[in-house]
Amino acid sequence: MSESLELIRDEGKPEAPALNRPRRAFIKSYGCQMNVYDSERMGDILALEGYDFANSPEAADLVLLNTCHIRERASEKVFSELGRLRAFKETRRAAGDEMLIGIAGCVAQAEGGEIMRRESAVDLVVGPQSYHRLPDLLRRARDGRRVIDTDFPVEDKFAELPALSEPRIRARGVAAFVTVQEGCDKFCSFCVVPYTRGAEFSRPVAEVVADVERLARAGVREVTLLGQNVNAYHGEDERGRTCSLGRLIGRLAESPGIARLRYTTSHPADMDEELIAAHREVPALMPYLHLPIQSGSDRVLAAMNRKHSAAHYLDIIKAVRQARPEIALSSDFIVGFPGESEADFEATLALIRAVGYAGAFSFKYSRRPGTPGAERADQIDESLKEERLARLQALLDEQRRAFNAETVGRTVDVLIEKRGRHSGQIAGRSPYQQAVHLDGPEELICQIVPVEIIAAAPNSLLGRRVEETHSAGECPT
Repeated sequence: MSESLELIRDEGKPEAPALNRPRRAFIKSYGCQMNVYDSERMGDILALEGYDFANSPEAADLVLLNTCHIRERASEKVFSELGRLRAFKETRRAAGDEMLIGIAGCVAQAEGGEIMRRESAVDLVVGPQSYHRLPDLLRRARDGRRVIDTDFPVEDKFAELPALSEPRIRARGVAAFVTVQEGCDKFCSFCVVPYTRGAEFSRPVAEVVADVERLARAGVREVTLLGQNVNAYHGEDERGRTCSLGRLIGRLAESPGIARLRYTTSHPADMDEELIAAHREVPALMPYLHLPIQSGSDRVLAAMNRKHSAAHYLDIIKAVRQARPEIALSSDFIVGFPGESEADFEATLALIRAVGYAGAFSFKYSRRPGTPGAERADQIDESLKEERLARLQALLDEQRRAFNAETVGRTVDVLIEKRGRHSGQIAGRSPYQQAVHLDGPEELICQIVPVEIIAAAPNSLLGRRVEETHSAGECPT
């Protein structure tokens, strides 16, 4: 699934017009938080190349789609978007304007050659391990070449990326993502991540600390540590020792200005005692854990190659709740994996009832070419998958609503992140990742505010400010 090639395209193509303004880029990100982080870093690279940023693809000289291969029909959605972009590109070319179209991310990594074959409007395909090479790739694309770079480079991508820019950090707000781990060695039978992101890799502790401290100096107050298997983190510290995620969190909690830490996404097989202890010992680590299980059936978990049982998962939940009794839990579920029986599905519902979730992501199983699950003959009928998904989501929605309702009447600390939807309103998040809206002045943005929750809407909470405010440090202006 990796290739690196350069194709001459359209020998008669007119030379790109000389612009009397900075080039403009538009980046659209699909999927997970890792892709959001990657899109931000690609934006940092383009800013150093002199690009401004457009609010729509129609106004852009460069459009980058940063794709995700996890969701159902991912590649079809990309090709549908490309149909619209091709029309924009033709209109701009007729007017003598340049437009380059690039595909980045996991669909690019998995299907780069097919993208080039099917859609002539695409100038550039770059995988998630190669986007630090964007300046050179764009220069070649502007010379009229169609470029694919989906290699797994020898060099450390993160070491090649530009230092985080303080103005760009401030423009993004008071919460930020930092990738600390990439890749996966688990090879779940439904998943393409090991093929699109490669083997597990952990960034050195010093690099992560430097990134977080730079974010804090620019006004960031909450950092979410990212990884495909973030709790498999095993970066090297300054003394050459292997550092676990639990110890890394303890280290980052000492960074001046950082009030909140989170991490996602975790695998049950890597949920060790140090990380569980961090939930008890590190106040900055928020009481919220996203721990995917996918199924409550041991038979299905074995077929998925998940490397844990339902009982093991429940033991972890018990230990985490003993360490942090108020913790809120979230998970991922796949229904209709090949061979899933009604009894298997009922085991999943039973596990959900046993745990009680504050939120979850749930999907019908969909084949991913090249994965073992896609080759199985016992695929589940689509209508049955839809029926099971509806039942599962109804239960999860009931639990989410109940969790939010239990918050009503309590006072929780809310990190104010932005203006609200209405005049005079501000918005932020509770420690449990709930969106909270309340009346208040914009000067509270970046502050941690005690808020009494007075109502629960379907997807957010309504609060009333308690006058005391906890300063989270110097806030961006």
